[in-house]
Amino acid sequence: MASLMEELIATLRQEAEAYQELLPVVEQKTKAIIANDLKQVQAITELEQETIGKINGLEKKRTGIIKNIGIVLNKKEADLTLPKLIQILDRQPQEQKQLNELHKDLLKLLKQVSEVNGHNKNLLEQSLEMISYNMNLIQSTRIVPGNNYTKNAGQWDMTASQTGMFDAKQ
Repeated sequence: MASLMEELIATLRQEAEAYQELLPVVEQKTKAIIANDLKQVQAITELEQETIGKINGLEKKRTGIIKNIGIVLNKKEADLTLPKLIQILDRQPQEQKQLNELHKDLLKLLKQVSEVNGHNKNLLEQSLEMISYNMNLIQSTRIVPGNNYTKNAGQWDMTASQTGMFDAKQ
């Protein structure tokens, strides 16, 4: 069990480090969105995806470790959350303290990343609304009749449609 706990602590540390790497990336993304720099947003999104892939791998590893701890303790994997594991480790204060600190750090980092991502989402939605508004405005100006002024607007130009319904020369 001790080696599983050490492995869990090491994995959680790696996850915390990955989230610490992710936080400045999503903050840079905010700046790129505000600057309307699409190339920069794309580059940052690719970097963000790499980091998220790393986090997903660590999450998978953590889930496997929790599953093994559940087997050792004869408990269901779903019942072994970090707060419950911290309670179980009352006879191992060093591991309990480490898990508790890592749990608090991860919660803080997740909250920060989530807040920045929420802000980015709002900025992108506002940008899309503005684009949609501009597209609708452009389309409506093309459709409105009588909005076709030219430098010769004062002159009458008789078109074929004004001469009659049929073209007799055909």
